[in-house]
Amino acid sequence: MKNLTLPLQGAQMLFVAFGALVLMPLLTGLDTNVALFTAGIGTLLFQLITKRQIPIFLASSFAFIAPIMYGVQTWGIPSTMGGLMAAGCVYVVLATIVKVRGAGFIKRLLPPVVVGPVIIVIGLGLAPVAVNMAIGKTGDGSLVLIEQNTALIISLASLFTTIAVAIFAKGMLKLMPILAGISVGYGLSLAFGIVDFSPVANASWIAMPNFVAPEFNWHAILFMIPVAIAPAVEHIGDILAISNVTGKDFIKKPGLHRTLAGDGVATIASSAFGGPPNTTYSEVTGAVTLTKAFNPVIMTWTAITAILLAFVGKLGALMQTIPVPVMGGIMCLLFGSIAAVGLNSLIKNHVDMNEPRNLSIVGVTLVFGIGGMAFGIGSFSLTGISLCGIIAILMNLVLPDNAAAHEKIVSDDLDQI
Repeated sequence: MKNLTLPLQGAQMLFVAFGALVLMPLLTGLDTNVALFTAGIGTLLFQLITKRQIPIFLASSFAFIAPIMYGVQTWGIPSTMGGLMAAGCVYVVLATIVKVRGAGFIKRLLPPVVVGPVIIVIGLGLAPVAVNMAIGKTGDGSLVLIEQNTALIISLASLFTTIAVAIFAKGMLKLMPILAGISVGYGLSLAFGIVDFSPVANASWIAMPNFVAPEFNWHAILFMIPVAIAPAVEHIGDILAISNVTGKDFIKKPGLHRTLAGDGVATIASSAFGGPPNTTYSEVTGAVTLTKAFNPVIMTWTAITAILLAFVGKLGALMQTIPVPVMGGIMCLLFGSIAAVGLNSLIKNHVDMNEPRNLSIVGVTLVFGIGGMAFGIGSFSLTGISLCGIIAILMNLVLPDNAAAHEKIVSDDLDQI
């Protein structure tokens, strides 16, 4: 039984990530089975580079949705993949800078007053997606998939089952609240007759993913390279979030240079097969927060499960039959857990909200991130997590830190005494 615990927990983590993992390729016209395969390969490469020390899973990055859609329409999938491969190289360059300069300047660049609200936005910025799915709509709310009252019954049952198992269950069951929530929600979905099995009937048992080789088009490369800078901020926020959750400083060990390089190499490998760029998944961080499953080996099993599912057509199709309210109900809890981690970061580090500088940084970051503020030039735009992260960093660098200056003067006076 003990030998089955880690594989089952790994499969549970894939359930958590599955909705977002496949939604990204569905929106951009890429193959979902390729996304599963490259998520698994990318996670294994990340673990290799970071010496398997971080309990985190890598999969399709939402930050690249708009650029990929533009790239596919303008240059086609192969050239877009070449541009994404160059974007992955940007991560490797950033990792090299961190290796040479050290992670210290990153901490100066990203103090708690910056990190806290960015982590909150990572959680709450996804809240509309969770709520839309919980009431039976698509993630963007544009299409009603299931009648709202039926969807609410299913999503709330999934949510409360997850909470109940996390709090009251004993033994191995306590480690799988999300799987329990999915099981109950799926059972109710079957009872309501809203599960569509036609994708399973039409799928082959064994199916090769539609791999696409990259082509190198300078226009696509120059378009994609700047896009990579913004998700790097999100990556750092995710690493700091999982550090807070586990109580370990992953910025120091295995080092931010390794995590950035791991993310970059995973994205390069993914684009080599025709998959979406990889990033650390906030959903899985929320699951780790909930289950306290800090063993990185669990993510190895998550990666292996993803790779296997990429080649099993009917099983992959079966996972796609999970109705959106089931995942939406569970995500309401997971995304809130991430936001709570960011709030705890502000509290733990005694960030003074009476200080106008701190209040300005936190306030603007939260409103820009959650409100959906967007800045753009032509087809290139910044919004959401990427934008608010950059704004928080710039405000922290530009606004004078009067409190820190005052503390230094007081400290100098005490030293003279």
